[in-house]
Amino acid sequence: MKHLIARYRAEAVKFALYRKTRDEIAMLPRSVAIDLGLFPEDADRIAREAVWG
Repeated sequence: MKHLIARYRAEAVKFALYRKTRDEIAMLPRSVAIDLGLFPEDADRIAREAVWG
């Protein structure tokens, strides 16, 4: 049971990091995002890859 709770906790932390990363990318001004080689429309994919690989 402890293992299951630890796993849920770890996934909750990862999901929080995913949401934060996604939101930060999505909120970048378009000119800054493009300078970084990012597109705000790809924020979901980029954040998912950054957190879960």
